[in-house]
Amino acid sequence: QVQLVESGGGLVQAGGSLRLACAASGRTFSSYAMGWFRQAPGKEREFVARITWSGGSTIYADSVKGRFTISRDNAKNTVYLQMNSLKPDDTAVYYCANKPFSGAPFGSWGQGTRVTVSS
Repeated sequence: QVQLVESGGGLVQAGGSLRLACAASGRTFSSYAMGWFRQAPGKEREFVARITWSGGSTIYADSVKGRFTISRDNAKNTVYLQMNSLKPDDTAVYYCANKPFSGAPFGSWGQGTRVTVSS
């Protein structure tokens, strides 16, 4: 099992930036990719971005393309989400999750980190 701990959330003004981190521990060798998701108040959790450990292949939701960048540090077993040009609509609890192999669902969710963007 992979354990995940998110950090880096906070309060920021619209147009500002934040960088989230997700530290993985445990059976990290069994991880194929890591993803970031978010859940805004009263809404369902939605996909934000994902990156593979090998090769660093990335996918982004349309709503964050050009503003958010996902990256990873294999040596530290950590995945980052650099968020620029933040908007109030980006306000949510952000979660990271593990994909153990291609085609598997994301799981092993972290506890989440709250991001609030003020207008």
